[in-house]
Amino acid sequence: MSPEQFLQRIQKAAPAPVYLFLGPEVYQLGACRRALVEKALAPEDRENGLSRHDLEETTLAGVLDDARSLSLFAPNRVVWVSGAESALPRGRAASDDENSAAAELSAYLKRPTPGAVLVFEASRYDFEGEDRAKMERVQKFYSAITEVVELRPYTLESARRLAQDLAKEAGLQIGLAEIGLLVESLASDAGRIANEIEKLRLYTGGTRKVTADDILRLVPNAQASTIFALVAALGRGDRKRSLDSLDTLLREGEYLPLALTFLATQFRLAMAARESGLKTAQQIQAKFTQQGIRIWRDRAEQVYQTVSAFPGEKLGRAIQKIFWADKALRDTRPDDRVVMEELVLSLTN
Repeated sequence: MSPEQFLQRIQKAAPAPVYLFLGPEVYQLGACRRALVEKALAPEDRENGLSRHDLEETTLAGVLDDARSLSLFAPNRVVWVSGAESALPRGRAASDDENSAAAELSAYLKRPTPGAVLVFEASRYDFEGEDRAKMERVQKFYSAITEVVELRPYTLESARRLAQDLAKEAGLQIGLAEIGLLVESLASDAGRIANEIEKLRLYTGGTRKVTADDILRLVPNAQASTIFALVAALGRGDRKRSLDSLDTLLREGEYLPLALTFLATQFRLAMAARESGLKTAQQIQAKFTQQGIRIWRDRAEQVYQTVSAFPGEKLGRAIQKIFWADKALRDTRPDDRVVMEELVLSLTN
């Protein structure tokens, strides 16, 4: 189940005896943990009723023994077990040991301790990429647990929705373009998004609208934010802002071919929009979404600004200049500043 489904269930019904939380998304994990503890334990029981274990430091058998024990100080208990991946045996005898450990867990599941909620947290691996096989092994080991919550990383879309919801709750005045800049600069990290929104709330005092400069000022190490600022400024032909953003990237040692990759993507989208005869940001968003390219309104606005700033054959020449700039950056010992400044000047003349 998803974290949202878990939160809905925990509000309406008593907790299950055993849960498995899978995945690396710690923001959602924190919300689920708080909801579970609040549901299972009365405020006066939370100090004595909540036990924590780490399977890197103890054994599964020891955890199960603790879950079976009754507390003299709390009628209900939550036993939270992190590092659940460490229960999987290693080495030549791993298969036999794994079957034995899984059998111990199955035995507990058949007769769970009344009033106790046992939670296994496996947050080390992701669901995709190189971790996929390891995650599948964890899932197989804990397959006897039926209540499984998958904590998948936020997509760009879901992170945008979260940021909008958090900003609304905080009473923060922030536009869609600034939301997009914040989310993209923080790589859709939900925990960081929540922290930065709180910082912005305190910084602006809720008395004015958040600007892009506010975001760049409060997240000085979010180099990606400066990349997107550079792309946006070049896309609308803003020489001064482009040079300012470039100077920041150079001072912070950013990998400049990455900026060119984002820039090339925006100009190619602008070329496709022009060839399709799209005249407004709404038409651009609708067209690309129809083709399966997820594009937000503020990104559609940036593409529209690029179409407007580079009329006629100028857009095609700009794409060629980006290609040659990228090639120049990859040459032996290039002067990155000279290459990028020449590109900025040629695109904003």
